[in-house]
Amino acid sequence: MITHTGFFGDAEYVFALTDPMVTELERLSDRGIGAIYKRTIAQDFAASDLGRIIRLGLIGGGMNPATAHDLVETYAIDRPFAETFPLALDVLDAR
Repeated sequence: MITHTGFFGDAEYVFALTDPMVTELERLSDRGIGAIYKRTIAQDFAASDLGRIIRLGLIGGGMNPATAHDLVETYAIDRPFAETFPLALDVLDAR
């Protein structure tokens, strides 16, 4: 299974980095999924990576892109990495 169900912001959501979402993450990050995963595990990520992983995971899990964007803007931007990093890593690990 490539899905992860986890709490984000205000509720439990389903996250999935489907093939199209992986392709978009690679495009936005200008690196392959292996490099993104390796950097995240090593905690050598770019700050923007965490929000992207969460947003694309929400979309891959079936959420409307505008709603996913709004949730990330509300609950991931300007928040401590201790809140967003574990979720982003869980989403990547599920894949």
